[in-house]
Amino acid sequence: MRIETYHHDTAQGWSQPFDTSLDGPRTLVLVFGDSTLLDDATPLDALTAAYPHSLVMGCSTAGEILDTRINDQSLAVAVTRFERTDLRMASAILADMTDGDAVSEQAGAQLAAQLAGDGLRAVFVLSDGLAVNGSELVRGINAGLSEDVVVTGGLAGDGARFNRTWVISGNRPLPGHVTALGLYGDHIRVGHGSKGGWDIFGPERKVTRSRANVLYELDGRPALDLYKEYLGELADGLPATGLRFPLALRENRDAEKQLVRTILAIDEDAKSMTFAGDIPEGWMAQLMRANFDQLVEGAENAALMTANRGDDTPPAGEPMLAVAISCVGRRMVLGEESEEEVEATQSIFPPGTRQIGFYSYGELSPYATGSCDLHNQTMTLTTFHEIA
Repeated sequence: MRIETYHHDTAQGWSQPFDTSLDGPRTLVLVFGDSTLLDDATPLDALTAAYPHSLVMGCSTAGEILDTRINDQSLAVAVTRFERTDLRMASAILADMTDGDAVSEQAGAQLAAQLAGDGLRAVFVLSDGLAVNGSELVRGINAGLSEDVVVTGGLAGDGARFNRTWVISGNRPLPGHVTALGLYGDHIRVGHGSKGGWDIFGPERKVTRSRANVLYELDGRPALDLYKEYLGELADGLPATGLRFPLALRENRDAEKQLVRTILAIDEDAKSMTFAGDIPEGWMAQLMRANFDQLVEGAENAALMTANRGDDTPPAGEPMLAVAISCVGRRMVLGEESEEEVEATQSIFPPGTRQIGFYSYGELSPYATGSCDLHNQTMTLTTFHEIA
């Protein structure tokens, strides 16, 4: 397994010449970049021309991660040549799905059907971040795959603008798409971890009216009005300021498993809020707020969770690819100190690890073990390495 990383910005161009010797059917070219790539794909064209036989995968971001640096309006690229692992790409177009409430689930099922087969060990998913219900997408994927297949990934971002996102499909950046990479064989090892670091505050309330990922009422009160009461003067900046105050969900008051949802849009007329994933009726919901130190500690704990999975960590010096996907809300809180969380994750991994990633509108990972869930406001890590 060999890994090379590259960076591109408009001022400096590409950080170094491409190593085209890595090109081949077992090579993954992973690309994360600004939403403006939709306007000018020239840098992507140069990259795909250098790796014509490789699988190219990527999405737009709310910030690009490369090793311990975070950049905006750039491209972060990792080219990974696997020696013993077969790769396969799948794609789905959200607009092609038929049932309005189940579009995302259908897309997930379509991806799973394309990738399912003997030897499938892991699936890495990147989705449009605005036109998707992440919970339904995960539901469709999980239903079509064996429970022992590790599913991770994330939802594309667009800074705090929430205007447009893209996913690379057919070597082009396109909105409304979902892509997935299948990794096959006995030599691939995939680690995963996901942690938050937010404080819960205020009373726990019952979701009394919702539909899919749209929340209408909490304890019988209009959800948007209640949310604005807590935000105070910050309510004028919704939905962006809502990223600082995600919603914690659990099935009932006795449930230990907790999922976090982040806001994507509001509807002033309906007094509703749209979230990145489902808000089931009858579940309990509670507001959360940031704790700076706990966010950085959460990132570190996600890396520890990933690194402590037995043979999921290679010997020191052996190459490993780490994909870090952190929620845009975390970056808004951490601000100029955001690099502390990517420095924390990198410090846990062994020498020989190359880290790439992005700030997202949602993260996909098992809660701890088992099937995949949609998360918000977490640092989610996926590692890839090969054994002989």
